[in-house]
Amino acid sequence: MDIVEGDIAGRYREHTAKKATYIMAGIAMVLGISVLSIATGTVAMPVTDVICTLAGYSISTTYDSIVWNIRLPQILTAIVAGAGLSISGVVMQSILRNPLGSPFTLGISSASAFGAAFAIMLLGTGSAGKTDIIVNNPYITTIAAFSSAMLVTFVILMFARIRGNTSETMILIGVAMGSLFSAGTMFLQYFADETQLASIVFWTFGDTARASWSELGLVTVIVGFTTIYFSLNRWKYNAIDAGDDIAKGLGVDVDKVRLRGMMCASLVTATTVAFLGVIGFVGLICPHMARRTIGDDHRFLLSGSIVAGSLLLLSADTVARIIIQPYQLPVAVLTSFLGAPAFIYLILKGRRIR
Repeated sequence: MDIVEGDIAGRYREHTAKKATYIMAGIAMVLGISVLSIATGTVAMPVTDVICTLAGYSISTTYDSIVWNIRLPQILTAIVAGAGLSISGVVMQSILRNPLGSPFTLGISSASAFGAAFAIMLLGTGSAGKTDIIVNNPYITTIAAFSSAMLVTFVILMFARIRGNTSETMILIGVAMGSLFSAGTMFLQYFADETQLASIVFWTFGDTARASWSELGLVTVIVGFTTIYFSLNRWKYNAIDAGDDIAKGLGVDVDKVRLRGMMCASLVTATTVAFLGVIGFVGLICPHMARRTIGDDHRFLLSGSIVAGSLLLLSADTVARIIIQPYQLPVAVLTSFLGAPAFIYLILKGRRIR
């Protein structure tokens, strides 16, 4: 018996070590691509000079300005935003028991975009420039985006309770709400002047290049606190994956966990949209990427999704910056190109969360 138990324990340690190795390898890839991304752009820099600049050794004032004021904030924003959208997606898929759940597919991103546009154009929280809208009051903008996101969240949960917690119900309600809020955004654009119209359309495109250190700080704080909350509830998400009845039998307050999880995911989405615009499909693709290599155990899946989201958005942002030099393509264009085939694949496959 002791030999059998020892063998089982050894296999379990090997199993968990393999998952940890995948996560550490992903972190190493993020760090490596970050350095290459800083070195890549209209002004190319040697990797050694980038490393020296990051280490505090000034090579030139031009390199210092490019690294610290332009590229590093953009890269860190891509990492944090990708992590936030990805972990929000994996939590939504778990608590709703819906493999197609994500901030984008459930209409939360569109609702957040409407709330942010409403605040910027009608509440005076932003000023229109020649190419974009500068957010003067990020707190009111985020609150407006979060309020719209929560409205969609409550509608989805309400219909799920009434009609049954099925994938079809939630996706259809999410599509309907996304269409409604997209129409609301177009309504605001119709009554905007030429400068506001051009600015709000440009702002709607998801792009990490517009973020500065101040925006990065606020997004990082919100993503950090929600990540801690999700991590503390990882066992509850595992229980819900087994079914609501089983989770309730284990003492999990399913309704409370589901509501709080959706609120936190909506807050991350609203903050990201308020500063960066709509970046679609990251929260849909990355959780499934992590599941294929790590599995469904949220003790590892949450960390794996964070790494996958950071890696995907950072890679897409780097490619978007160099694909049509000297111009920079909004990163949301690439994520949508990647996300649309993946979304169709998941629908055709009909894969359910185990």
